[in-house]
Amino acid sequence: MRPDLTTELHDLFASRIALLDGAMGTTIRDYGIDETGARGKRFADAPKDLLNNGDILSLTRPEIIADIHKRFLEAGSDIIETNTFGATPLVLAEYPPLQEQTYLINKQAAELARSACAAFSTDERLRYVA
Repeated sequence: MRPDLTTELHDLFASRIALLDGAMGTTIRDYGIDETGARGKRFADAPKDLLNNGDILSLTRPEIIADIHKRFLEAGSDIIETNTFGATPLVLAEYPPLQEQTYLINKQAAELARSACAAFSTDERLRYVA
């Protein structure tokens, strides 16, 4: 765990405009993933289509999520969001068997974002995960 970043972020926001990443869901669509690709082996037998839940890609296609984070950071983002737009038990209940994976989806998404930020952070310019 990193320490409380309140002061650090306040100083950043006071010194310049901080850039937040873009639309994860729309960017995911650019990769042309089909239902089979979204499910991966892990969810191959799911009883319902899973393609519309991009949060599972943190588990089934982490290389794509990592690449999206990288692209946003290369474009100048200071803050990137985790790939967890609908990663709550209530939303994931619509996509059996994902509800049971809520914690793991959120954990993996946070780890992917944190790793991307660590790779792009320098002493002069830190990157952050929201």
